Formats: sequence, structure tokens, C-alpha cells
Amino acid sequence: MAKALPTRASVVVIGGGVIGLSTAYHLAAAGVEDVVLIERDALGAGSTCKAAGGVRALFSDEINIRLGLRSLEAFERFGTDFDQEIDLHQVGYLFLIDDEEHEGAFADAVEIQNSLGVASRMIGVEEAKKLSPMIDTTGLRSALWSPRDGHCTPESVVLGYATAARRLGVQLITGCEATDVITEGGQITQVRTNRGSIATASVVCAAGAWSRAVGEWAGVDLPIDPLRRQIVVTEPVDGLDPATPFTIDFSTSFYFHREGRGLLLGMSEETDSWGFDLSRSSDWLEALAGVMERRLPGLGEIGLQSGWAGLYEMTPDHNAVIGEAPEVSRFLYATGFSGHGFLMGPAVGEVMRDLFLGTTPGVDVSSLTAERFSGTEPRPELNIV
Repeated sequence: MAKALPTRASVVVIGGGVIGLSTAYHLAAAGVEDVVLIERDALGAGSTCKAAGGVRALFSDEINIRLGLRSLEAFERFGTDFDQEIDLHQVGYLFLIDDEEHEGAFADAVEIQNSLGVASRMIGVEEAKKLSPMIDTTGLRSALWSPRDGHCTPESVVLGYATAARRLGVQLITGCEATDVITEGGQITQVRTNRGSIATASVVCAAGAWSRAVGEWAGVDLPIDPLRRQIVVTEPVDGLDPATPFTIDFSTSFYFHREGRGLLLGMSEETDSWGFDLSRSSDWLEALAGVMERRLPGLGEIGLQSGWAGLYEMTPDHNAVIGEAPEVSRFLYATGFSGHGFLMGPAVGEVMRDLFLGTTPGVDVSSLTAERFSGTEPRPELNIV
């Protein structure tokens, strides 16, 4: 039997992925009462549980580094703080570089990362081969290595936040699709759903790839577009080193990390597929096989065990939009993470708590509001995969 829809809330969080759940948890932990989160499907069913699970602070933009680092610290404590193991493997992140311009950009990023406490460094091709022995190093110039980063299980993180949020009184309503945000005189008055309405004066949009429509309901322009990304998991690979790092061939966007006894593999599509189509592409599989043949030739004819497609929530500059809309009171948003929402979830939940309470966030995200796209120069994030 479906859980009854509450008639009112102090704040309604729209979206039950890691961003929404982290936000709801942190609001309740700070003493905010009557927090309601609505999710049209199961918790994490949007993009979170279709993510590759990478966690890192290895970015080129200072804000992203700070959000990634703060979240990484939370993932390290997650088992203790939430009594929920998340299968965290801190095997490191390894970016393979074959282009002189990219090499210079990564070297510049290392200086920023190191100044903020990230132990990243540029390494030679031979060391990269020792760290990730399956790769073919043909054409490589160098690599970027960050030993503290790694990957974990998104479903477990969702479960940890959901359980903790419920214990604090958050109502998590699944199978409940938001259909409108009603405003009167510049004030939010209610959220309409397919199961009725919730009276509220505050909304947090954490709807990921579906955020543009939620913003439009409230008269807020959120420049978010959905972009398909595909992942496959191989059959068991003999002799696979448990310390295999999350390895990324930067110029092709091909990446892999250990997943059980096999490998999880991903790569962007040769022609971007914008929209909500989650069908699997045979052309993509063929392109993936071609890159694997060049960069992971030892895998030979390894079979595929499973696979899926998910959505990135892309912004024009590949940076998130986080803030509170000036057009209407009170519409807050945390979306547009362009593939990095899962790994930034813990820190973003803290930021949204602080914005809601009117306190200064631990990470200054004031430059990430949606208003930045009005006549300003973009600040593109380099490390997008």
C-alpha cells in the first residue's frame, strides 16, 4: 500500500537521488521539521544508481575540488556515521594523457589541487603502466594520479541516507511524481503531484536531468539538458588486480574500474544523444570495442555480463547550478552536475542545508547560481568523463 501523501511540509525536496536524499537528511539533522521528499520512481532510480560510482576531488575548478574533497571525507566516514557499508575502494584515479595541450592543462590543475590538500601529481608513462598494468601505453605522454580517490556503490549510499533521513522524521514518498509548483504573488504555495497537493512555502529542486521542467513550473530558468551515457560490466577477468585504479583515457573518455571479478567500462558516444532515450546503442558498443582493442588489448574477447544507460544532467559549462532563485520565494536548486552529482552528494547536501537556513556554506558556491549564464564568460570544467 502506498504511503499517504502529507498535506503540508516546511520544505519539499523534489528528486530522490543522492543530492535530494543528502539534502533531506542534512536539513532534518539540523532540526528542520516536516521535511518531505518526493520521488516519482524508487529512490536512486534516476541517475544516481546508474552512475559508475567514482568518488574523487580530481577537478580543475576550485569549487568542484572543494565539493569533491569534502564529499570524499564523508564517504570515508560513511560506514561509521550511517552504519552502512558502501564498498568504498580507494584505489586511486588515473587520467591517461596523450595530448600536449591536455598535459599542460592537467599540470595547471595539479597546482590548484595540491594547494587545496589533494595529493595528486603528474607521473610518467612507466609509472602509469605499473599502476594500471592492463593498459597499452602507445601514444601516451604522461598521466595524472590521485591515490586517495576511488569508487563505491551508489545503491548503498542511497540506502544509508534514506535510512538516516527516515529516523530523523523525513517523509520519503516514492511513486509520487511532481506535476507543478504553484506560486502566488512571488511565493511558493504548493507542490502538485499525481497523488495530490502538498502545501509548502519552500522547494528544493534536486531532479537531475528533469530539473528544467521543475524550474519552469516556478518560473525559474535552469539550463539543464539530459545526455545519455552508457556503461557495461564484463564477465570475470582472470588475474584482475584488486588495486586496479579508476583509469580514464582522457582523449577518448574511455574509462574502467574493477566491478566484482570483472570490469565496469564506460565511454561517451561519438555523437551525443540528447534527450531521455535510455535505449542501448549497438554503434556505441562497436566504438567501445575499438577503443578497448587499442588501450586494453589483453582483454581479447572478454564477454559482457550486463549493462545500462543513464543520464547526465548537463549545463553549458559542465558545472552544477546551485543556489536560490531571486524570481520566487523560496525555490532552491542543486542540479546540473554533468556527471558528478553522485560524488558531490554529501557536500552538496550540507550546502543546501546552509542555504535553506541562511547560514554561510562550508564551500562557497555563490558563483554557481543559474544567473551566471546571463552575459558572463563560461568556466568550463576540464575533467568531464
